[in-house]
Amino acid sequence: MLYDLSPTIRPGFPVWPGDTPFESRLTWSLAEGASVNLSRIVTTPHLGSHADAPFHTEPRGETMEELPLERYLGACRVVKVPPVPVIEPRHVEGIDLAHPGRILFRTDSIRDRKVFPERFTALSPELASLLGDRGALLVGLDTPSVDPFDSKTLDAHHALARGRVAILEGLILDGVPEGLYELIALPLKLAGLDASPVRAVLRTLE
Repeated sequence: MLYDLSPTIRPGFPVWPGDTPFESRLTWSLAEGASVNLSRIVTTPHLGSHADAPFHTEPRGETMEELPLERYLGACRVVKVPPVPVIEPRHVEGIDLAHPGRILFRTDSIRDRKVFPERFTALSPELASLLGDRGALLVGLDTPSVDPFDSKTLDAHHALARGRVAILEGLILDGVPEGLYELIALPLKLAGLDASPVRAVLRTLE
């Protein structure tokens, strides 16, 4: 069984305030006599379900094409947490953060996905550091950012970069039960960029 964790992208899809919204149009059209339909898009790479590269917050951080694909493919654990402002270590007591190495937090903290939320669950810097210390490969959330909306210091991003923990944001985890899965969320090989959209999927294990 597959769980599709990616929202449908269309014009008007909410992006971080001030970021580049999604736009698309046909540059060639079969209806107008062209031999094919050919589209053009303009958008932020932080669109819908997406991966952040360390370069997003670290001046000398890796860019998207430099990140190992193994982080985005493999065994994964989904953990449901309360919709608190930040997830702290006490909220995940008893959970092995290193095995299977990829963890997705289902917060259910966003109800209306037609508008950009300014209140959502984020990671505490302490938990972000703990993930790196425990050897986690990847962390993902069903929110736009691992840091709170009004954060200026982006402490969780920095802590995850130090710990070499890959970041997925903007996932749709509604209705996904807690448990172990296979994650498939490969980013595009975009040279020099700070993020990439992903088509994120969970596959149930036999």
